[in-house]
Amino acid sequence: MKLAVFSTILALVAAPALAQSVKATVEGGVIVGTETPTAAIYRNIPYAAPPIGPLRWAPPARGVPWAGERDGTKAGVSCMQTMRADGAPNSGSANGPMSEDCLQLNVFAPKGARKAPVMVWLHGGSHRYGAGWIYDGSNFARDGVVLVAINYRLGPLGYFAHPALTQQAGAGMVGNYGLMDQIAALEWVKRNIRTFGGDPANVTVFGESAGGASTLALLAARRSKGLYQKAVVQSGGGWGAPTTLADKEAEGVKAAAALGLTAPAADQLRAVPAADLIAKAQGDFGPFVDGRLMKQTPAQAFAAGRANDVPLIIGSNSGEDSLMSEFGLGAAAVGKALPQAVRTVYAQEAAQSDEVLGRAVFTDRAFGAPARWTAAKAAKGKPAWLYHFSYVGSRFRPMVTRAFHAAEIQYVFEYWGRRTPLSMIKPDDQAMATLMHGCWVAFAKTGKPDCAGWPAYDPKSDQLMEFGAPSGVRTNFRKSRLDAQEAAALPTLELAK
Repeated sequence: MKLAVFSTILALVAAPALAQSVKATVEGGVIVGTETPTAAIYRNIPYAAPPIGPLRWAPPARGVPWAGERDGTKAGVSCMQTMRADGAPNSGSANGPMSEDCLQLNVFAPKGARKAPVMVWLHGGSHRYGAGWIYDGSNFARDGVVLVAINYRLGPLGYFAHPALTQQAGAGMVGNYGLMDQIAALEWVKRNIRTFGGDPANVTVFGESAGGASTLALLAARRSKGLYQKAVVQSGGGWGAPTTLADKEAEGVKAAAALGLTAPAADQLRAVPAADLIAKAQGDFGPFVDGRLMKQTPAQAFAAGRANDVPLIIGSNSGEDSLMSEFGLGAAAVGKALPQAVRTVYAQEAAQSDEVLGRAVFTDRAFGAPARWTAAKAAKGKPAWLYHFSYVGSRFRPMVTRAFHAAEIQYVFEYWGRRTPLSMIKPDDQAMATLMHGCWVAFAKTGKPDCAGWPAYDPKSDQLMEFGAPSGVRTNFRKSRLDAQEAAALPTLELAK
């Protein structure tokens, strides 16, 4: 699923003011970071070997120690992706240098931390764009949480298969290299996070859009069990027909042909310049059922009760239809094509226009209904909490009436980014950030978002937390519409068991 992250609301890291040097020793060697009044910040730390040469399209290998002290005061590179020619951030908010040698992470640690909870952030961007260095976790550190933000391989370097690569791998892992990177980063955290005052037995993995979909994939991947104790899925979808290894191999054969390669050997594929791969290898990138690491989709795992059982926060935004253009969908055309049965359930929206109807159905079908369904399945084990984010920042009103895809990130991080002057942030914006950030921090610390009376999800009571104007607990939120979406998806979900 293509889940783009809009650059207008993502946090770009600014150099901390009045920072002092600080050092830490990890398995690769000594890393030199910066210390602010509230955090010790270490950037550009390798968590695996560079995935280049024979390690392109291979599981991430343990990193190679470095000599001397490594500079961790500056942002690292982004993984290979399409960048804008004018140097401005792309749709994942990434710009600047990029490289295949990109498996690094940033750590924001509370000063003097001991056994602090840890949160590992997976960025969004359609599994094509974005980078961990974009995000500033200083306010998590301020509030007693060690925040780790990672890079992982993207696009055809992150999610790619070809018969030649499968044959060479034998019984080894194939295809889901970006997901393997995320697991490797979690393993690195387990081995090294004590150095920064973090508790390896209290890790929350969380992500938005492609990062949310990745979090769901981690919940379905048995190999990741025990690497995290809690999870948060922000606008991660969750439904969709399985993509198989055979599907991805066929896609890889087409990509090779587009690159001028007919029946190439594995080493010929690995010799293709990365920039050519990014430009010419097309596909719908992201975690898929390879039969090895991913033996089932997240929906299949939750339907059968096989997902890793951890406390879960999951939700979506009121304006997820802002993604429709990324899918090549015209809202009015979608609405016009919907059957009468759908129009009956969405009578209020249908009475306004086909465009309003199409946007509402997309938002519910792609995000709202899967989030509620997943929360209900997850709640059979450890507790789950469901949310709906509808708050529109003051600087976007009145032009924007719904919370577009990724709009919640700045409130979760309580950080507005270097391109948003504080003069544009009004008291109600700050209040929302304080509330939402506090909920996520509480969840990281205790396994419960102990804020504003947010109850654990139970399908019988069907209550969620709406972060809006005003915020509060809602009962049977969009129930008839979400029930209809679930009923429409039920044949696929039943087959998933």
